[in-house]
Amino acid sequence: MTATTTAPTTRKQAGVLALSCLIFFVDGYDLFTLGTIGPSLLHDRAWGASPSTLGTLGSMTALGMPVGSILAGWAADRWGRRIPMVAAVSWISMSMLLAAFAANLEMLGAARFCTGIGVGALAPLVSAFVTDGAPAHRRTMHLAIALGAIGIGGTASAVLGRVLLPETHFQTLFLIGALPILLAPVIWRLVPAGPTHRVHASAPEGVGKLLSAHYRRDTVLFWLATFMSMTLVYSTTAWLPTIMMKSGYNLSSSLEFLIAFTIGASFGGLGAAALADRGHLKLVTMGTFLLAAVSLLVLSTNQPRPLLLVVSALAGLGSLGCQSMVIACMTTYYPPSLRGTGLGFGLGVGRLGAIAGPTYLSIATATFASSRAGFFAFVVPAILGAATVSLLPRTLTPPPQPTDEPAGHRAPAAGSTAALD
Repeated sequence: MTATTTAPTTRKQAGVLALSCLIFFVDGYDLFTLGTIGPSLLHDRAWGASPSTLGTLGSMTALGMPVGSILAGWAADRWGRRIPMVAAVSWISMSMLLAAFAANLEMLGAARFCTGIGVGALAPLVSAFVTDGAPAHRRTMHLAIALGAIGIGGTASAVLGRVLLPETHFQTLFLIGALPILLAPVIWRLVPAGPTHRVHASAPEGVGKLLSAHYRRDTVLFWLATFMSMTLVYSTTAWLPTIMMKSGYNLSSSLEFLIAFTIGASFGGLGAAALADRGHLKLVTMGTFLLAAVSLLVLSTNQPRPLLLVVSALAGLGSLGCQSMVIACMTTYYPPSLRGTGLGFGLGVGRLGAIAGPTYLSIATATFASSRAGFFAFVVPAILGAATVSLLPRTLTPPPQPTDEPAGHRAPAAGSTAALD
């Protein structure tokens, strides 16, 4: 194939990746904002918030996510990525605007619930979109780059918090989060109107196919793995600054650890993806869970500050990296016509972990007096996640079946380089 024929494809792939990064940046900013403003909210007596309130708000954010994930994944396989992506980004912007002008905790909780619906929709939509547009032998890398933007968005939230708080009211960070509405016309112009793969049925293959005899065992394992990864991600992002303050650090220091955490998640994930693209996706996925467990334990100990910042970056790589790698596993495992639905239901069920995570941490920190209790609570889902991933197939390809995709759409055979893309 000549350079003139490959160049447009390369530009298209770059455009898909750039847009995906922008959208996931929005997702990361919204995800981390609650953790960033948490200490300020607790210290603002006018709001009357308590540590349990922070857990409740985190769970309210997560409560809308399963609905968003499931509906968006199904809609993406049925109508394509454009309309659901525009709707999700617009919905998030309006929800953040509502949070910026909330007058009490009830209104703030409602705004975070609405935000959760939009955030829940973005992960399956954009993951499917970037996977569809990536070269087959670089899917994990493209997905990791896009998902790494979540950490960059989180870094932006933490940096803004470091600069603006506590002098500026914390709701200013929500107001900034309304700006992504500007992406809606860009998405409408650049994202294809219809499905990016050939449809071989009159309707998308749904949850019935996911739970058929050929897919059931691995689908359930994916659901458990996403549950554990979401529990870990949402408990750390909502509670890490508060846990660090409970361990004796001030607000500025706690936000510095959060910045290191998000930077590690963003840039460390690229190295993990490069290794995964060499045929080690399952091993790397297990490794991120275990890295999170070890790093979060070290953060609970008294170590030199520079070392703790490095460890915080490793904890970010493990905590957010495990979510990225589980998503990569699902995009590799499911065929194109089932990819959006598989991601939607997988992340939808996994979002129950996002609901449970912040409340689980609030209970753990309230029940045990030790300042290290929160760190020990972080470790539990990390260990269980690694154990779940260990039970997945080595090659992450579905078993052969007569009703599977045509040869051009099946996952690569075991032993091929692309089998673990």
